[in-house]
Amino acid sequence: MPVKQSKRYRSAVTVADLTKGYPLAEAVEVLSKFPKAKFDETVELSIRLGVDASQGDQMVRGTTPLPNGSGKKVRVIVFTDSPEVALKAGADEAGLTELMKKVSEGWLDFDVAIATTEAMKQVRTLARVLGPKGLMPNPKSGTVTDDIPAGIKAVKAGRVEFKMDKAANIGVGIGKRSFTPAQLLENLQTVLEAVSKAKPASFKGNYIKTVAISSSMSPGVRVASTEFSKF
Repeated sequence: MPVKQSKRYRSAVTVADLTKGYPLAEAVEVLSKFPKAKFDETVELSIRLGVDASQGDQMVRGTTPLPNGSGKKVRVIVFTDSPEVALKAGADEAGLTELMKKVSEGWLDFDVAIATTEAMKQVRTLARVLGPKGLMPNPKSGTVTDDIPAGIKAVKAGRVEFKMDKAANIGVGIGKRSFTPAQLLENLQTVLEAVSKAKPASFKGNYIKTVAISSSMSPGVRVASTEFSKF
């Protein structure tokens, strides 16, 4: 029995051919013409990689600032012995022992956790709580730092983290539907370049296999392979 297509999908099909790949700029323009939801949808970049996800030396992850921000209010907590510095810099919650206790009891009402190098000696005990949620502070993602104000500023301004899943896929929010096509395109190019630079040195072959963009309530728009085959 064929799957019934939604009214939103049928409307999107009248705007563009969803079976073909588009140059980056055109893909963003196509997405901007899709019917909008009643809320400001998140726009996501989806990338399928050719690496072997089972090989530890082929893990792909990293961070990159978005030139035009993410459009999202980012809730940040900081594990530190100097909470007053973190709070002054814009942290939503800060502290060490009491904050760790709160988190260990199940409180996860935040988007990013930052920790100082010294605090990480204790914060590591929260790995079982924070790890599965992707919230564990990590030097590679810039969330273990002794420059707390700079760390908070970078995250609040729209720095995003990307990490390959077990199927070698990466999904990254690159903005909102309320952004202009030019803003989305610049953010998209920035993330794509960051992912390309994160290519494992041990990998030989077709690194980026497919790329698509979509919003929370829209079908995906494929990007032409000529736009990323060079990576």
